[in-house]
Amino acid sequence: MRTVVCVSGASGAAYAARLLQVLPGTKVLVVTDSGKQLIEHEFGPFAQFAALADEVYGDADLGAPVSSGSAPFDAAVIVPCSISSIGKIAAGIADTLVTRVATVCLKERRTLVLVPRETPLGLIHLRNLVTITEAGGIVLYAAPGFYHHPKSVDDLVDFVVGKILNTLGHDGSALLKRWEGMPSSLPR
Repeated sequence: MRTVVCVSGASGAAYAARLLQVLPGTKVLVVTDSGKQLIEHEFGPFAQFAALADEVYGDADLGAPVSSGSAPFDAAVIVPCSISSIGKIAAGIADTLVTRVATVCLKERRTLVLVPRETPLGLIHLRNLVTITEAGGIVLYAAPGFYHHPKSVDDLVDFVVGKILNTLGHDGSALLKRWEGMPSSLPR
């Protein structure tokens, strides 16, 4: 499987880094300028982050192979996904490589997963998320569960990344403890 992982300028570089570490198949990284700043602020040197991918492109590189519907890739994940990127995608604006990859996914009926983290959301944001969902995109909010009794921030990141893997059709169970129900309080 060939997956495009896009990083925009929203906080949450840890999600993208962990996804790149565990995602099977070929990993194509696309990073916005603000995404690069975010990575260097939250993760460390960009070169270390980029080394997690098989191919790396800047957001201005509209000539990159993944900018075309004829390019062979299976899915794209924008993680973290900024509200600005969501607005552009919902409006059909494809003026950057990130928004072009999203447009390609929607028009070619490929899996597109957006992982926003921004909160609270206003009505415009909610409508944009609905528009993208109606167009075939998947909104997977960076909202970890707590039923697995996380012991660290890494556990919370793994929960979200496990959900992303599952959504892409991979087995995320190594990162994501599955819900097994509440213990019964009734005698058996």
